[in-house]
Amino acid sequence: MVPPKTDMQTRARELRLAGKTYDEIVAELGVAKSSVSLWVRDLPKPPKTVRQMREMAETRWAPHRRARAIKQIETKLEAAYDIGRMSERELFLVGVGLYWSEGTKSKAHRPSERVTFVNSDPEMIRLYLAWLRLLGVEQSRLRFHLMIHESADVTGAEAFWEDVVGVGVGIFGKTTLKKHNPKTIRKNVGEGYRGCLIVRVNGSAELYRRIEGWWYGIVFSACATDQANRT
Repeated sequence: MVPPKTDMQTRARELRLAGKTYDEIVAELGVAKSSVSLWVRDLPKPPKTVRQMREMAETRWAPHRRARAIKQIETKLEAAYDIGRMSERELFLVGVGLYWSEGTKSKAHRPSERVTFVNSDPEMIRLYLAWLRLLGVEQSRLRFHLMIHESADVTGAEAFWEDVVGVGVGIFGKTTLKKHNPKTIRKNVGEGYRGCLIVRVNGSAELYRRIEGWWYGIVFSACATDQANRT
């Protein structure tokens, strides 16, 4: 049985006073929007809900965000084009800086002349491996080791890194699983989290000494160039 018109008017006014929009009232009562407008036109306009405010803000700022995203992509592409094709010397210098920034180094309290590189960025790993190939380091000397939280997709991460380095799983050592601490709020979660890959070079004491020497050479040369430019 269809409710009397007066009952629907009363309900419409109740809904309007509760902050409902015309569309929401129409959807609930199944009446024309013009009727709802007539029944509640004397009531004050309800304040915007948090959801409505967010939707309005999204509508207002979406075009600006799209324009900014396009500009960001354009800038990155232009910058990438500036690099062009790297020479072997440029790759050599970049690799030295990369290792000295991200690779392990011998310390007074922990002397260790072993070339070991740890990173979670697959592009950094690819660049590092290209640098090792430039130096003539044989693939047979490389050992890979994955370190990842136990709650992650371990099998998927192992397959991912295998594809990155382009070798069989047999060259990988046993994966190290980090125990989960419930008190810790981890930010490295989700599908993009694949742990850190450790790349070690066997028999690398001599190579480590050269890397350290190359780095000192770069620092000395850069400082000398800077000094010359300031005089």
